[in-house]
Amino acid sequence: MDIYKFERIWTMPTPKKSRHETKELLILRALNPRMNLSDKDSRKYYALEKGYQGEVMFDAITQELKNNCIVLNGLLFKLKEKHFQIDTVIIFQRTIYLIDVKNFEGDYIYKSDPDRFCKNDTEIDDPILQLLKAESKLRQLLEEYRFNLPVESYVVHISPTFTLYNAPQNNHVILPTQINRFIRKLENIPSTLNGGHERLADLLISLDQGDYPISPKPTYSYDGLRKSPYCSKCNSFSVSVGERKMVCNTCGCEERMESVVLQCVRELVLLFPEMRITTSVVYDWCGCVVPRKTIARVLKQNYQVMSSGKWTYYV
Repeated sequence: MDIYKFERIWTMPTPKKSRHETKELLILRALNPRMNLSDKDSRKYYALEKGYQGEVMFDAITQELKNNCIVLNGLLFKLKEKHFQIDTVIIFQRTIYLIDVKNFEGDYIYKSDPDRFCKNDTEIDDPILQLLKAESKLRQLLEEYRFNLPVESYVVHISPTFTLYNAPQNNHVILPTQINRFIRKLENIPSTLNGGHERLADLLISLDQGDYPISPKPTYSYDGLRKSPYCSKCNSFSVSVGERKMVCNTCGCEERMESVVLQCVRELVLLFPEMRITTSVVYDWCGCVVPRKTIARVLKQNYQVMSSGKWTYYV
């Protein structure tokens, strides 16, 4: 489809897809304070959390773009029965920018003969090769739906503590010291969007798979998890619970009890989707330290009351 043939100029606010944590990250995040994760699950959680934080950092930068473009965050596509993920897509008038954000910290090195990407002599997946595979798949997807905009792809290393030794001369790599220059480059791209770009953005959003098929979850049980509210800032269980607020005895963070209870309910729904949410269940999950009347009030204000015989539960 030739986008340039659309005559209507798109002047209304451009569509934008927000980024959300994957279900796998949310599950690991909920389990991490309440059980001892295996080394494998702990490494996976750390990697997912760091990756998400880096993507959010880059989102904050792209929100400041002043020129006419469409930014789509956190896309997962399926092509020929295989999934591929794109952190950020920026649609300009004549070019689509594909951005892969890396939040690596510390010293890395490129080694040649053969080309390898290493940290502490440990070889890891080369971000450039991953990027080029995603670029190829995105091009195939666009061709399938007859969109003919060219694609430029970049790996953006967002962490200021990242250092890459023996970095190859590669225009696809944006190092931390080059980010401001890269954003200025994007801001200087002449761009006037029209209905064709709108249709392209809507198509990509419609093709988004939302989340990977669920990966194997850590083994856990209700009885095996620690019961209590904990600080959302430092994950400490050393908290003082009142009727209206909870104070962390470790870092001093204060949280409204409504937010504390709602977070506990979200954890229950996420970890035990078949469990009916009742005042007693939430009271137990909160370690019996949050007053029942507080829990009942928050549930009634935020969820729909359902009855099953003499039992009341919330959805």
